[in-house]
Amino acid sequence: MAKRPAPPSSPSGSETGRGGGGRTRGTRTVDAREWASGIRLSSFAVIMLSLVVLGTWVLVPTIGTYLDQKQKIAALEHSVQLTQDQIAELERERDRWNDPAYITTQARERLYYVKPGEVVYLVDFDLDPSELPPEQQEVSSKLEERPADWMPQLLRGLTSAGLAKNAVEGAAR
Repeated sequence: MAKRPAPPSSPSGSETGRGGGGRTRGTRTVDAREWASGIRLSSFAVIMLSLVVLGTWVLVPTIGTYLDQKQKIAALEHSVQLTQDQIAELERERDRWNDPAYITTQARERLYYVKPGEVVYLVDFDLDPSELPPEQQEVSSKLEERPADWMPQLLRGLTSAGLAKNAVEGAAR
């Protein structure tokens, strides 16, 4: 590219001849037309610029497809890993069921099977009757008004619910 010589500057530092008598010292204005006319492109530069634009136009969709496929591959690899973990868990379960002691234990616990001559005791409730929750009383049909503050009653109810020993179904066998 050919360089243009710099425009001559006036000795006073202000531009003259363009109606700029009121401009301050040290400011320089740039005319867009002068700047654009100063850009000179050779045919080689135009060809290279068009090749860059064409290459970008061709490669951007390809790169997008590549990144999309990489994400799908990562998701499928994760799915394969989960499936392999499930297969390993099922193989461990199968190996457990091949053990006669495990089968006997499962039959005793789940189906209550016993060997001939054994006596089995099933415990329904193993708590003291004093620790069992009281039976629910019937709801009265008449409305009673009690002159009490609700906050202490709420706190008493919460603490008694948190500290209560209730029987849980299926906890004792």
